[in-house]
Amino acid sequence: MIPKNEYAPYFEQYISLIVSEEKSILENLIDSQKEFDTILRNLPKEKNNFAYAKGKWTLKELIQHIIDTERIFCYRALCFARNDTTELPGFDQDVFVANDTANDREFKDLLDEMTVLRNSTVQLYQSFSEEALLRIGIASGNKMSVRALGYLFAGHQIHHLNIIKERYL
Repeated sequence: MIPKNEYAPYFEQYISLIVSEEKSILENLIDSQKEFDTILRNLPKEKNNFAYAKGKWTLKELIQHIIDTERIFCYRALCFARNDTTELPGFDQDVFVANDTANDREFKDLLDEMTVLRNSTVQLYQSFSEEALLRIGIASGNKMSVRALGYLFAGHQIHHLNIIKERYL
């Protein structure tokens, strides 16, 4: 398991959900994307703009949130892996969702974008050496290793997939 000194306590909720501790970062990324895609590609169209309660994100907004978060965190992983010591800013997920156009997009296009992004994330992680995976940077005032970020991507996706199963389906 990833040592807790490689990530902020907040991220435990995601990292603890990784598909399998016995699997590599790459295997977890691939497996979580397969499950995500399998479940969401078969949803009835009326679920695409569904929100389970007033003020909650629609399914499209939730998928856009996963995409945006992975993009931002991939940038963090790249900076840390390349040993850039610049402290990186946080981001406000609610501001991002309030300013996206997810609800105007085709559901299939969001899923396709997530697939392309995840494939890109896998390629990025394939390029990292073992040494680079252990590098730690600071973002949002918290330390995070490149390795922990890799597991976080899968865990974040699984976290939201669990919410989708519980509240959207």
